[in-house]
Amino acid sequence: MSKKVIFFEVKGGSDKGPDGHRPDTMPMVHALQEKGYEAEVIFFDVEKRDDIFEYVKQQAVAYVSRINPGNLEGEAQYFDMLRALCEEGILGLPHPDAMIGYGSKDALVHLKNTSLVPEDTYAYYNIIDFSHQFPKSLAQNERVLKQNRGSTGEGIWRVSLVHPLAEDATEVPLDAQVKCTEAKDNHVEYHTLSDFMTFCEQYIIGENGMLIDMPFLPRITEGEIRLLMLRDTPINVVHKKPADTQDAFSATLFSGAQYRYDPPILWDGLIQSFSQDLPLIQQTLGGYDLPLLWTADFILDTDEEGRDKYILGEMNCSCVGFTSHLSLASQIADTIIEWITEHESAATLA
Repeated sequence: MSKKVIFFEVKGGSDKGPDGHRPDTMPMVHALQEKGYEAEVIFFDVEKRDDIFEYVKQQAVAYVSRINPGNLEGEAQYFDMLRALCEEGILGLPHPDAMIGYGSKDALVHLKNTSLVPEDTYAYYNIIDFSHQFPKSLAQNERVLKQNRGSTGEGIWRVSLVHPLAEDATEVPLDAQVKCTEAKDNHVEYHTLSDFMTFCEQYIIGENGMLIDMPFLPRITEGEIRLLMLRDTPINVVHKKPADTQDAFSATLFSGAQYRYDPPILWDGLIQSFSQDLPLIQQTLGGYDLPLLWTADFILDTDEEGRDKYILGEMNCSCVGFTSHLSLASQIADTIIEWITEHESAATLA
């Protein structure tokens, strides 16, 4: 092996250990080194972008992005650098546009052509569309609004009417009272619809601003199921059950949810169904290789015949952690090596 696998990190942030690295980065580096591959970590700095680009272009066969976007200054410049590296033949794990496609909340809207996402799911990129559609959505059923930014449930709101509408109403009046519960900590607020929508405009304004509007699924109280994926293979399942209190619907640890870690075999039905949809998901989200490490979160629902079905609530691939299962580092290193071999074989044939 003459070239390296470069792991990108960024200095600072709450996801770092005492050594300045994410706790799950060095186990992957060491696992690759034990298998005979050179690997190192580079801290991205927008002011050193050109030097970093030249070094990686000359030294690397692949990169692995381990940067939480919330800790990153110069996000656009970082993604531009990754694209340029991919164009130079460096294997991107993942490609930056796959990172965006799978990680953005509006992936749900793009996947409405699958059985994974309800048809009445909407994305709002501007205030006019939000003002026009959301009162109509809320007239049909209880809703969940999700901002594209944030984490740990911040800016994710369950919205319901305090008083029922007239039977023939197709739109909620702006002066109607709404009950709003935030997933961050399950706290409840009451507003007029007009005031709440004005408050939510902050989520739409600015770079990468958007809101996702989808129906609330009451069976979230039974728990959210997160698949941890290594390319196309589920390697762990987390069952996240909201706190057993009134109004609780959040599946974050911060809100008091209880986490249980299961082997994938216990969720064979979900995994088989999701695996069948993977080719369509991949095609719909740009045709890029599946990310190295990514997650898909599901909520139970019931179909017209009373059978269980699973609804996709969110995907993430920007910097998925596995700090509670560091023993996975060796398996991840094997997958990186297999992927590099595939990449080099394809380049030779080309």
